[in-house]
Amino acid sequence: MREPRQVPPSRPRTVWRVSRDGAMVVGITGGVASGKSCVTRLLEARGAVAFSADDAARAVLTRDGPVFRQLVLTFGAEVLAEDGALDRAKLGELIFSNAEARGSLNRLTHPAILRLLRAQIDAARKDLPAGSVIAVEVPLLFETNLAGWFERIVVVAASEPTQIARLKARNGLGEPEARRRLASQLPIHEKILRADFVIRNDGSAVDLEAAVERLWEELKQSEPKRI
Repeated sequence: MREPRQVPPSRPRTVWRVSRDGAMVVGITGGVASGKSCVTRLLEARGAVAFSADDAARAVLTRDGPVFRQLVLTFGAEVLAEDGALDRAKLGELIFSNAEARGSLNRLTHPAILRLLRAQIDAARKDLPAGSVIAVEVPLLFETNLAGWFERIVVVAASEPTQIARLKARNGLGEPEARRRLASQLPIHEKILRADFVIRNDGSAVDLEAAVERLWEELKQSEPKRI
């Protein structure tokens, strides 16, 4: 595993204005099954305040809430489990095999998810002392044009064979379905070109821990970007 490295963005980014002593907001993104959540948890263990777009999605899709009800109206009862709760596996099968359905889901859920996530980040920025780090895991960070939310962006990357093996083991997917999920996102090389730091995660848990420790030291030593 290579040490996290500086990668020049493909074009200038607009970032939040922050005070000289403000918390640094770091976006964590990358490919499917690359280890984004692991990196976020390891940063949290080192003192970062962590948020996740997936956690925000779960909150937004609370059973019988307005977004949940609209989702059921849009996709029907086939995306529900026997107890009436959202069956995420069934929904995943649908949206990763149908680009139109995936677009409909994104238009339905993303506004509410991003409002909640932004509110969480804003509240943390107000409360945290100088030198703090806020780590925010956003799988579709570039796809949803959120680069401007962050002072630093970390891309977690793994080789395609590694991603497919993890999806098979973690999600019980066959190879065709795993490949469809990889193809649903921006190619990893494009994400890497827009990153400030890259962590390669094809090795062991020990390798990943060491890489995150090096990343943490770099984050703590760097100044938030200002415009």
